[in-house]
Amino acid sequence: MDSLIPESIKPWLNFGHPLLMWVLLAVALYAGYTGMKVRKTRSATGEEKKELVKGQFRTKHFQIGSLLLAGMVLGTLGGMAVTYINNGKLFLGPHLLVGLGMTGLIAISASLAPLMQNGKDWARYTHIAANTLLVGLFAWQAVTGMDIVSRILDNF
Repeated sequence: MDSLIPESIKPWLNFGHPLLMWVLLAVALYAGYTGMKVRKTRSATGEEKKELVKGQFRTKHFQIGSLLLAGMVLGTLGGMAVTYINNGKLFLGPHLLVGLGMTGLIAISASLAPLMQNGKDWARYTHIAANTLLVGLFAWQAVTGMDIVSRILDNF
């Protein structure tokens, strides 16, 4: 594997994962916004409901959620791959373990969509709770990730 990637490129690979994750944190916040609008649309009436329906928040929420799921899975795998390429090992610690947990959490959250479409309120509340936890963990990951980036820059 080492011979496939030029040595001059390897150090720069370290910055793709953090950049992607910061973008995905923003995407997660937007997904939360669209999710709240979907929820508001469900309980609205009259003109307010007509205006909210025009925003197509349900479609946007599904689309952005799908993008977020794919981005997180690929970002997690990519971050692990780059760490292994550059160090010959993974560093078992809170950042890796929480990142893996987040990837599982978003998969569980997405898997609840068919149940929510069938009107299962428990699935909706679980989806909301899982995603709220996910955004909190995402913020924590952003801080610990910047510590890692700082160490990489110190050794650059």
